[in-house]
Amino acid sequence: MRQFVAETCSRLLRILYNGRWLGPLAVRMVFGYFWLETGIAKVHNLDSFTQRFIGWGIPFPAFSAALSAWTELLGGLLIMLGLFTRLVTIPMIINMIVAVTLVVSSNLMGLDDYVEADEVVYSLIFFWLLMAGPGKISLDTLVARWLGIRTQE
Repeated sequence: MRQFVAETCSRLLRILYNGRWLGPLAVRMVFGYFWLETGIAKVHNLDSFTQRFIGWGIPFPAFSAALSAWTELLGGLLIMLGLFTRLVTIPMIINMIVAVTLVVSSNLMGLDDYVEADEVVYSLIFFWLLMAGPGKISLDTLVARWLGIRTQE
């Protein structure tokens, strides 16, 4: 019985290890699409998005709103493709820091509120992508292989 359990666990772990590329791919597809979709909506309604920036007191509201909207749109697309993934997470994290600092923080009362804020969770996912990269199934990995750069994937 002990041998059976050990072999079964070993097989299961091997299957999970061989499928480790699915996690980053699923996160990139869903999370990237989310940002692509929100970016498209903001770009198409830039006047009303700019008005929100004015209401929040964000400096240079027209420029800042356009920059934020296009960052989300292009960032979401690049994350889905797995292209320049680590680089694109940096402006996305900055976008979230600005959102937390200038918009969300006025409604947050304590540590629990910060931890539960969507923008903080988004920042954590962007940070994970920055550190871990896009995964095996990505244009970044394809380009790296084409350039002869060895990846850990």
